[in-house]
Amino acid sequence: MDPRALLEQAYRAALDSASPARLLAPHLSGPPPAFILAFGKASLPMARAALAAYPGVPTLVVPPAGTADLSAPPEAVVMPGSHPVPDERSAAAAEEALRQLGALRPDQEALILVSGGGSALLAAPDGVTLAEKQALTRELLRAGADIGEINTVRRHLSRVKGGRLAQATPARVRALLLSDVVGDDPSVIASGPTVPDPTTFADALAVLEKYSIAAPAVRAHFQSGAPDTPDTLPHVTNEIIGSNRLLLEAAQKFLEGQGVRAVILGDTFEGEARELARLHASLVRSVQQYGSPLPPPLVLLSGGEATVTLRGDGAGGRNQEFALALALALGEDGVYALSAGSDGIDGSSDAAGAFLTPDTLGRARAAGLSPREFLERNDSGTFFAHLGDALVTGPSGHNLNDFRALLVGA
Repeated sequence: MDPRALLEQAYRAALDSASPARLLAPHLSGPPPAFILAFGKASLPMARAALAAYPGVPTLVVPPAGTADLSAPPEAVVMPGSHPVPDERSAAAAEEALRQLGALRPDQEALILVSGGGSALLAAPDGVTLAEKQALTRELLRAGADIGEINTVRRHLSRVKGGRLAQATPARVRALLLSDVVGDDPSVIASGPTVPDPTTFADALAVLEKYSIAAPAVRAHFQSGAPDTPDTLPHVTNEIIGSNRLLLEAAQKFLEGQGVRAVILGDTFEGEARELARLHASLVRSVQQYGSPLPPPLVLLSGGEATVTLRGDGAGGRNQEFALALALALGEDGVYALSAGSDGIDGSSDAAGAFLTPDTLGRARAAGLSPREFLERNDSGTFFAHLGDALVTGPSGHNLNDFRALLVGA
């Protein structure tokens, strides 16, 4: 099989094997809940699976606006929100979720289905205006804050995050979560709307200090003495049903079924995309020169979530930036590789990610493209689009973090 096609098929097979519906199905048994709330990038397939098990239950679904397929069973009300920066639609969806949860009785149960992206899709600002919260989210993203830091701040500016969504209902709450965060900490997934919050206003203030962000209205709220987020929620159960590790294991199983050895390096890689690329380049060289951890041909699989500190105004995202930095780090010792987001959208581009081939740099030179200049402009999306190496899938209805596959010795 063509190496590039092999890597793409591994990515798609992993998404299918670890699909939200498949991951959710084993957990849908017992009496039906009184209300279902699904929000996040995987909210539509999760809601469909839940309603197949519990037909007729009132359901509110909050997917990202622009999701290609907004169809849902007739029981469901769909209120798209904005991602990665919340807007008025996100605020309206949050208010509706709070209203419906607040109307439940203590003898009833709510089923809450949470997936990545939920932090922006449900936005009920507390202590600041939506515009101030939007500006702060953009500033944190641009400064290179990681998802944990961003969520620590957002939890303390919201009436739904940091356990406050579950706190708003007297009903029992059963929350099923798809993890898109390194370490699978439920308090970080979508900013932990159903999870007791281990962080405080002081922690949120420390994030602003770390990145020298002024935000006077936000600082005033953090120092106002307002009640902090709940540190206990006895009426709530939370269970993680899917993670990046499951995605990588599904890819490994597919590849080995094709007769190709695959090693999972880990699912907890964090840090700047360029630094991760240099690390992966050193691992490739270890396979090429020493046959370690196994001799080639070998696929190295890794997950986690990279970050990008913006220096330019180009198009792209962390996966394409990783791929471009990897090409430069490997030089003429290039490999076939794919780096893509499981949600189907990488940063500010239309692509899920990008492919590398052993001759990526040579083809770039022949086309008059300077890879290093594109990297410095954070314009990896444009670079790979020029080469025809962007992977464009559209939103996948999934979100289990990043997928990287490097085929050494093809």
